Formats: sequence, C-alpha cells, structure tokens
Amino acid sequence: MKKALIATLILFSLSASFLFAQQEEEVRQVIASMFEGMKSKNTDLIKAAFHPEAIMQTVKSGENGAELDSNSVMDFVNRIASSPATTTLDERILDYQIKVDGDMAAAWTPYEFYVNENFSHCGVNSFQLIRTKEGWKITYIIDTRRKEGC
Repeated sequence: MKKALIATLILFSLSASFLFAQQEEEVRQVIASMFEGMKSKNTDLIKAAFHPEAIMQTVKSGENGAELDSNSVMDFVNRIASSPATTTLDERILDYQIKVDGDMAAAWTPYEFYVNENFSHCGVNSFQLIRTKEGWKITYIIDTRRKEGC
C-alpha cells in the first residue's frame, strides 16, 4: 500500500511537471512567434499573438523619474508593416523566465534589439498572457530600453 501511494505521488508529480513545462513552452512559442512576425514583417503572425484588448507600454527613464509611453497593438503592427522592405527589425531574446498559474502567465525576457544587424538598444520585456480557447494570447507588454549597460 505504501509503495503504491509513493508511486502514485511520483507519477502525479511527474505529470504536473510535464504539464507545467508544456505550458511554459506554449507561452514561449507565442512570444517567439510575435518577434518572428516582426522580423519577417508578417503582420498576421504578430496580430495572432495578441488578445484584442492588449496594451503596449514602454518605460521612459528620465532625470525626474520614469514615464510611460503607450501605444496600441495596431499602431505597432502598422509601424512594422510600413517599415522599409530593406529594414530588418530583430529583437533577440536572451532568456525566458516564465510563471504560469492556471490560465494566466507572466514572462520576463531580457533582449537586445538590432536594426539591419546593427545594435540599437537593449532592455527587458514583461509580458502578461492569458489562455483563451484559441490558445495563449499576449494581453500586456511593458518594456525598458537603454543603449548602455547591456
């Protein structure tokens, strides 16, 4: 009886670990897909990553403290779509730190940003996602940007 209980607990623990790893990978894929859409200028891929009510913000650090710059997902999509065909926008994610609780996930992703292979800036993205019937969708992004200390 004791061995069966231990085996059941081990099996449950392994199943839970596998499910959590699978959810983390699904979240990672949504984020990676959005950045691949940005790099390839595939606006359908970008839009598919976002929830219709998503919000995008950037922290602008200044001498008197931080301020927020906000824009809509459609503004972001339109900027990507209207960038010159010869311009490559490449946000390289350096790490993924993902937390999942049920239908909500958060991801912290340090990055470096390149325009036509030239370093532009670095920072951190903080993503909030929810799992919908269509899968994980980004609901909120806030990022930092700096040119030094990367």
